[in-house]
Amino acid sequence: MAVTSPRQSDAMPERTSTILLVEDERALREALADALTSEGFVVKQADTGAAGLAAFRAAPPDLILLDLMLPEMGGIEVCRSIRSSSRVPIIMVTAKASETDRISGLDLGADDYVTKPFSSRELVARIRAVLRRAAAGESPAAVGSRLRIAEAEIDLEGQRILRSGSVVHVKPKAFQLLAFLIQNAGRVYSREQLLDRVWGYDYAGETRTVDVHMHALRQAIEAVPAQPTALQTVRNIGYVLRRSA
Repeated sequence: MAVTSPRQSDAMPERTSTILLVEDERALREALADALTSEGFVVKQADTGAAGLAAFRAAPPDLILLDLMLPEMGGIEVCRSIRSSSRVPIIMVTAKASETDRISGLDLGADDYVTKPFSSRELVARIRAVLRRAAAGESPAAVGSRLRIAEAEIDLEGQRILRSGSVVHVKPKAFQLLAFLIQNAGRVYSREQLLDRVWGYDYAGETRTVDVHMHALRQAIEAVPAQPTALQTVRNIGYVLRRSA
């Protein structure tokens, strides 16, 4: 099915955000498109993963609403493909509600996760929150696209960690965590704050996922991971990135 754009409302904000809605259930897709259009968004639609990926490549949107269960190419695969070249905000939309499913999508680089059924009001609130974070987004250019942290060179634009000239592979969400801490160097964040600012959703379970990603980052960039000089723990509070002068 070709990608289509539904009608736009008469009253549009000065800065209109374009949303790519990738959803195979026609009734839900059209209802969401109408609801989002009435809120002032421009909405483009795709009903398969392949069509969504093609639409993204043809004209990158401001945000992607991506269903997890899609024909031809699943949402996880689409997310992985997009994250290999872009940091466009992605909200996963799915009927799956398990913690494992949420973490799988978020670890691939999704910015938020909405479980069906949900209200259009909740979805719009989440979209606006993600877009605000992206706009505040602490662009990598603000600190330079390449910089030295501990024993590694961080390529923010290329989303890579290099050590002794070789790429050190970490999960996309771990890199997003590192980029956020770099952009806010010297500021201490609790685990709950990091989940909200980096993962972008209200995490109801334990906060161990932050610790797991921090451990991976220390392994990637610190000379002695057990005695970090950059990614430091602030006891009883959380984490901070300290850059040497």
